Order: sequence, then C-alpha cells, then structure tokens
Amino acid sequence: MSGDNSIADARASIFVSYSRSDRDRVLPVITALCDRGHSVWWDGLLEGGDRFSQVTETALETSDVVLVVWTRTSINSHWVRDEATRGRDRGRMVSVSLDGTEPPLGFRQIQYIDLSGSGDPAKRSRFAEVTAALDKVEDKAGTDLNFGSAGVSSSTTGLSRRNAIFLAGGGFLAAGAGVALWRSGLVSGSGTPGSVAVMTFEDLTGGPGTDYLSAGLSEELRAILSRHRQLAVAAQTSSDKFKESDATAGEIASALGVQHVLEGSVRSEGDELRVAARLIDGTSDLDVWSDVFSGQIDNVLSVQSEIATLVVDSLLASFSSGEIAGTERIGGTDNPEALNHYLRGTALYQQISSNQATDEAALAALDDAIALDPQYAAAHAYRARVLTALGNRYASGETLASYYERAMEAARRSIELEPDLAQGYDSLGSVLANGKLDLASAKRPYERSFELGYGNADILTGYTFFASYIGEFDDGRAAIARAERLDPLNAGVFRADSFLEFAARDYPAAAAAARRALSLTEGISIANRILGDIARYEGRLDDARELYAVEPSTLSRLPSLAILEAQEGNRAAADQAFAEMVDAFGDNSLYQQAQVQAQWGQAQEAIATLERALDAGDAGLVLSRSDQNLDPIRHDATFVAIQKRLGFE
Repeated sequence: MSGDNSIADARASIFVSYSRSDRDRVLPVITALCDRGHSVWWDGLLEGGDRFSQVTETALETSDVVLVVWTRTSINSHWVRDEATRGRDRGRMVSVSLDGTEPPLGFRQIQYIDLSGSGDPAKRSRFAEVTAALDKVEDKAGTDLNFGSAGVSSSTTGLSRRNAIFLAGGGFLAAGAGVALWRSGLVSGSGTPGSVAVMTFEDLTGGPGTDYLSAGLSEELRAILSRHRQLAVAAQTSSDKFKESDATAGEIASALGVQHVLEGSVRSEGDELRVAARLIDGTSDLDVWSDVFSGQIDNVLSVQSEIATLVVDSLLASFSSGEIAGTERIGGTDNPEALNHYLRGTALYQQISSNQATDEAALAALDDAIALDPQYAAAHAYRARVLTALGNRYASGETLASYYERAMEAARRSIELEPDLAQGYDSLGSVLANGKLDLASAKRPYERSFELGYGNADILTGYTFFASYIGEFDDGRAAIARAERLDPLNAGVFRADSFLEFAARDYPAAAAAARRALSLTEGISIANRILGDIARYEGRLDDARELYAVEPSTLSRLPSLAILEAQEGNRAAADQAFAEMVDAFGDNSLYQQAQVQAQWGQAQEAIATLERALDAGDAGLVLSRSDQNLDPIRHDATFVAIQKRLGFE
C-alpha cells in the first residue's frame, strides 16, 4: 500500500469512516486511493501508544474530505455515524455503499455511490465516480466547483435527478450557492457551515400586546433561514436567553456557537412600520451590515423578505443572477393581515402561562388567518398543533375525538398546500401518535418532518420523542444531537435527550442530559422524575424520594411515589399517593394507574387498566413499548396484543 500517511500529525486529505467488521472489503478501496496518490487516513494507521480518540478526531477535523462507507454493519455503528455527522456538518462528506445499503435516517438526503456487487469494489465501473468526487473536493477546495454532469446517484439506475454531488448536511452545493460558500470561506477544511443567531427583535412601539409583531418577525426570519441546509440557525429558546442581557454580540455568538448575530427593533405607529436590523460578526463585534426598513405596516412581508435576502446574501455571498430562492417563508402568505393573525395565534399558544382560554384564543386567531388566506399552509399546520393540545389537555370522550379529527384535517390540508413544509408532517405525526394512538401510521410523517426540518430544533425535538416511543434510538440520537447544536441553551431539548436515553435504558446518558436540562431551567418538568426513577432502579431510595418531591408534574410525581413507597414497604403511603392521583386526574391517569399496578404485582389489574386506557385514547400509551414500569407484564398475551393495536409490533 503506497502513500506517505503520517500518524504523527494525523493529517490526510481523505478520512475513511467504516466499520471494522468491513475491514477486508474496505482495504481494496483504501489501497486504490493510495495508489492514485491520495493521502488517506484510516484507523489501521494507529500505532501502539496512540490515543485512539484524540488521533482520530484530529484526522477527522483536518481532512479535506470524509469518505463514509455504508454497509448493513456500519449503519449500526455509533463511530461511523458520529464521523459521518461531522463530515456532513463540515460540508466534506462523500458516501459510498458496498452492499446496496441505504444510509440511515439523517443522511438519506446526501447522494451516495452504489459500489455493490461481487469482487473488488475498487475495480467496479462506478469507482471512477468516487475518485472524481474526491478529486473535486480535495484538489479544488476554495475554487469554483462546477460539477457539471458528473453526478452521483443513489442507486444503480443512472444519474440522480439532481445531477450533483451532495456534500453537506443533506444540502445541495449547487453551482450558485455552493460556490458562494466555498468562496466566502464559510465552509472550509477546518471550519463549519455559516451560522447565525436571530435575536428576538426589540419592540419599540410600547403599547400593550404589541410585542407579538417583533417576536413573530424574528421567528419568521428563523423559519426562512433554517431552510438553508448550508446554514445553522440558533433556535428561539437559546437566542431568547439573551433577551434582557447586556452581553455583546461576540459573547452571544460564543455561547450559542454561531458566527453571526442578527438583531433589530420594530416600531409601528398607526399604519407606519419601521424595522431596524443589523448583522454582526461574532468574532470582531463589527457590523457586517445595518439597515432601516420603512413603509406601511401591510408591507411587513416585503420587509421580512428584504431582511432575509440580505442575511442570506451576506452569509452565502450571492445566488444566481436575479434569483431570490430561499428568502421567502415556505408555506407562508402574501396577505399581511393573515400574517398578523398568525403571529398573534402563535404568540398566545407559546405563552409560558398558557391555559385553556389562551389556547382557545390562539385557535381563534389562527382560524382568522386561514379565513383571510385559505392557502396559508403554515397556519393550517399550527392550527393542527393547537387542536391536538386542546384535546390532550382539556377534553375527553366525543369532544376529544372531535379535536383529533379536526387536527388531522388541518395537518393534511397543510401538507396538501405545501408538501415541503416540515411543520405539516410534524403535526400529522403528532395527532396520529398522540391522538389516534396509531404509531405505525405516524412513522412516515415524522420521518418526513425530520428530513425537511433539519434546521429546526423544535421539529428535531419532536422527532426525538417519537423515536423514543418506537425504539429507533439511533435515529433519535442523530436528531437530538443536531437540535442541541441549534438550541444549546434550551432545557426542553436536553429533556428530550434524557427522555430518549431513559427509554433506551442508557441511564448514565439519561442522567447527564436531565441534569443539563435542570441546570438551564431549574423547574423543568419530567427531568427530576427521570433522575428519581434511575435512583430507584439503582436502589438509592432516599435519593429517589428527594427527587420525586421536587418534580413539578403531579401526574409524574404521584405514581412514582406510589411505586417507591410500596417498594419500601410503606403501603399506607403508597395507597395514599395512588388515591390522590385518581382523585386529581380520574380516567386521565389510566396509563399511570397501570404503571403502579404492574409494579405492585397486580398484573391482571394492570392489563385491564391498559385496555381501558386504550379504549379511552390515553396518550400515555405511546410510552408503553419501552416503559420499564411495565416490564412485569410485558410478556402477557393481552399486553402483546395491545402493543400490536398501537402499531408497535
């Protein structure tokens, strides 16, 4: 094998990521690349005494391109997925498959070269496509990358319909935006894709109830910018941590892990609207640009598009001549009054102190938006979300069923109007899973939301919860890792991480994520319950009791205490906690009642309660596939039948 690979500095042009069990099949590929003069790094170069993780990470970060070898084995390798994620996020990934295996979820938008077949993969005709792709990335980084027709397809049936090499984050580096990325230096051998935090714009109007417009404009800009897979856009929750802060743009950029900060203010007087905005370089604290946009308030949509265009042009250089693709809100509206109602509705629903009255007011505002623009896909999607929440929180019986049917209709209408709107699929998956208890049917909408919402932390977090329900833990990990990068100060994101790892029964990882969530928001629900359950499983019963005592969710705290007290032999206290739960929640606690009964050794009672929960449409049943509290009844024939009815089996 030729080539002068040096393990001393782990510097090579090509980093090969593969599963060690595929070593014999990958070696001919490495040999062929070395024979062609490439500098190749692979773990066979590690020598005695080398620190594996440190040397590997250095090689991964400094290589010009990451060549990922997918097989039936490697798609299940955490190492390969981690390395592929880094290559993808650096904009330096080329994929091949040795046996026809498709890349796992999270990498399917990135086209790959199929080298399946018998014999030496380096001798197959399509290997020329591999070397061509590597040559273009390795030898021409920083120059115009016009791939022409040398496409890489995802199958053996010819060129991809996109006729181009997919390199970064599932994104398409086209001859316009892609070249701009390389020229601007936002994607380089040692850098990361362009990233920005959109701060919630300051409301200077000062009147009561006017801040929804400034907050809504900021969120709309995030939605527009997050469509660009070349960009990483910090999510609202993390950005809002600095809403009342005196931190500099550089300090904000450092805390959120972004390169730029967009901030501004909104003032409206009568029909007049004035928006000031500036994009700041987080390294130098200097303005990249600043501008003031004035006009009639019904021009808010034009202002929104102008600001987005300036941000995109600044971060990605320029698009093709005359092209403004990607600077308009997908699934949006051209009716400013409809937008106004939409922003009111979303602001009401997102209030920390939301209740049935505010949720119903949010629904009314969204209905007004849709009345003004029936084609407003984003409003239909959000309406589905609010309807599902109203059903889950406040309804039962026929009223509950009605909420779910209306939510389903709204979600499907959203998708019909805009097939590429991630929120529509997220809403449909949510109502199918939590409302209809049809996990099998919810799978495809959730997967589609993940594919389309790769730049949206909320979408990624929702997918993570669903992945935990159905046991797709690796896919959930891929989603939540991305969400944590986009929203690093959001306690809810880390709670979802903890929830996923707890379902996967990786208790150290679950505990670490729960503690991170609590460090960001001390009173966040569920996190203390998860920590308490872990302590109970490990026999630290006093610790468990203390953790349950500070759990703010009553419906999580009471069943946990009922189980703990019975485990310690305090039957009177256990019965009291159980009775308090039933008195407070009635049939809305059927799933939790079954958890307690299963842990109390009342198997038949637990099964009967689960059947009642299924008939009542209890959303808690989505947890049943991996719920440790139900382990005592897991192999019961009736329980297995319930799992099949839910779509788990």
